[in-house]
Amino acid sequence: MRNVKAWQRHFAAALILACMIYSCIPADQNPFFTEFQTEYGVPPFDQIKPEHYEPAFKKGMEEQMANINAIINNQEAPSFENTIVALDQSSLLLHRVGGVFFNLIEAETTPELTDLSMAIAPILSEHNDNIYLNKELFAKVDAVNKQKDRFNLTTEQKRLLEETYKEFVRSGANLGDAEQERLRAINAELSTLALAFSNNILNENNDFKLYINKEDDLAGLPGWFKESAAREATSAGQEGQWLFTLHNPSRLPFLQYSSNRPLREKIYTAYINRGNNNNANDNKEIIGKIAALRLEKAKLLGFNCFAGFALDNTMARTPSAVMDFLNNLWQYALPKAKAEAKELQALMDKEEKGGTPAAWDWWYYTEKLRKEKYDLDEEELKPYFKLENVRDGAFNVAHQLYGITFVPMQGVPVYHPDVEVFEVKDADGSQLGIFYVDYFPRPGKRGGAWMSNYREQYGDVRPLICNVCNFTKPVSDMPSLLTIDEVETLFHEFGHALHGLLTKCNYLTISGTSVARDFVELPSQIMEHWATEPEVLKSYAKHYQTGEAMPDALIEKIQQQSTFNQGFMTTELLAASLLDMDLHNLTETKDLNVIAFEKDAMDKLGLIPEIAPRYRLPYFNHIVGGYAAGYYSYLWAEVLDADAFEAFKQKGIFDKQTAQLFRSNILERGNTEDPMTLYRNFRGADPELDALLKNRGMK
Repeated sequence: MRNVKAWQRHFAAALILACMIYSCIPADQNPFFTEFQTEYGVPPFDQIKPEHYEPAFKKGMEEQMANINAIINNQEAPSFENTIVALDQSSLLLHRVGGVFFNLIEAETTPELTDLSMAIAPILSEHNDNIYLNKELFAKVDAVNKQKDRFNLTTEQKRLLEETYKEFVRSGANLGDAEQERLRAINAELSTLALAFSNNILNENNDFKLYINKEDDLAGLPGWFKESAAREATSAGQEGQWLFTLHNPSRLPFLQYSSNRPLREKIYTAYINRGNNNNANDNKEIIGKIAALRLEKAKLLGFNCFAGFALDNTMARTPSAVMDFLNNLWQYALPKAKAEAKELQALMDKEEKGGTPAAWDWWYYTEKLRKEKYDLDEEELKPYFKLENVRDGAFNVAHQLYGITFVPMQGVPVYHPDVEVFEVKDADGSQLGIFYVDYFPRPGKRGGAWMSNYREQYGDVRPLICNVCNFTKPVSDMPSLLTIDEVETLFHEFGHALHGLLTKCNYLTISGTSVARDFVELPSQIMEHWATEPEVLKSYAKHYQTGEAMPDALIEKIQQQSTFNQGFMTTELLAASLLDMDLHNLTETKDLNVIAFEKDAMDKLGLIPEIAPRYRLPYFNHIVGGYAAGYYSYLWAEVLDADAFEAFKQKGIFDKQTAQLFRSNILERGNTEDPMTLYRNFRGADPELDALLKNRGMK
């Protein structure tokens, strides 16, 4: 998940520059200046124009500063209501414009929006610093914190106070004037570097195009995939050829099925060298600068490395706890990956190809090995995974667990024709929120899959949630057919969506997915378990042509191969997690060569050459965004989700009592209490690592 809910933390301040880009818009013509005048308050995408953003950001910042000044100038003694709640509700206009703008920057950007994002980033950074480095405001917050026992606060209110006070301290409120000025400069520079890094990756993804004009070079590729590639080439003005790109729906099937080894190497090498081509999109210098600035920031705030600062606000708490966890898993994962590599070598030897498997061969021979060991291949499964059926299957799981329903909505404004909208209703008929889905790749969309908010929940205000993915597009009369990995991705992001939709919190700052980074993946990852449960597969896995349910024999094969290739999957994930930690554990970044650093880190781990880290530093968008020193979170949360699903397995995967416990203690609670307390309230005990190891076939 790349949740852009916390956009104010990542983008930040040269208002004059932005004002030069767009002139001011009259209030009656700018849809952001009031609550959206639409049914359910959804964004009026059909009315929003690029020139509306800058005035709305400017007005939103002015409005919030007026609210901040009102808190400061209030002559009454500081209280929870007149300080903490007032601060929580101080930026509603900014949230409104930011929710739309930063979601579109991810899902449907344009050169115009990209330029504006670079201009507005340092402005928002400065605005954020003007709040959290305001001595008078912090004095009020500090006064409330010191007297918290006098206010008879609820558990949720205590948590909001704790999180608010902590945010001020982590933002530098206790620093001296000189240190605060330096921190401001660091934050501003980091905000623009992060955007530049992300834009470079988008450009690299879009710039690579592998055109094939000889049908012999398509050997091994399925018919549907060739047809899709032909359509892509025609759309690009190259009719009669086949076009392949770095987007997952193109790159992964090519690596999986193409028997043309040099072309597999070409597309794989292009993918892992993104941001590392010594061109205008090169990210090596940028990631080096980011690492250096983060380290300087951490030291200003009293930590010896950035990982120490980042983890101080998580479940793990310390770098040593994370490193111990990752290294413990590494001792299980690497031997399994080496064993898998030997199996691939044996298969290659059997074909008398000679040599040893390289990284670009792993997917190709793994698919052959799956067929040999389990009499199963992706092409046999895909006809049963029509996108709409898989989505309905996820909806039905949520209905059986929580009684909620998803009703298609027509006529709701959307930002692209691919987007569909659903009204989400609770069992009693009340509205839980609005849910947008956007599933197909396009040039203006960043790679990957994520959940985000157009509006957060608080009090009686219900959320507007979106899932954005990059799945295979329909081709002529063939619908979008998903791989098993894509099925699990859809369920994963839908789990994040449920976390955002079912939240019932009183305060904006701690609602929904605003939880510890290594806790936020629990609601998403637990949903993946239902995707391949036999009972669930029977309900949605239906052949797109005949409508027949997936046969029991095929379901059995899916179960048998559930831990297949998990050595590779776990090792590449762990390698990226450890690389992230190694970078942010640095206490000195002078003369940092990120490529040499990465190689040294992987050599020390003993990573085999057939496997690369899931993300290399020049295109590691997660750690430039919200997962710096945090990519381990997926594995950390898997300990929770594997253990939590055991509770369902013990009583039945649709057991109402267990589902209600999960909903009321995890999905509805946001960040209203310490996450381990919430987990124990659901499970009755701490999670066990054994469930993860069993889930990945390592024990």
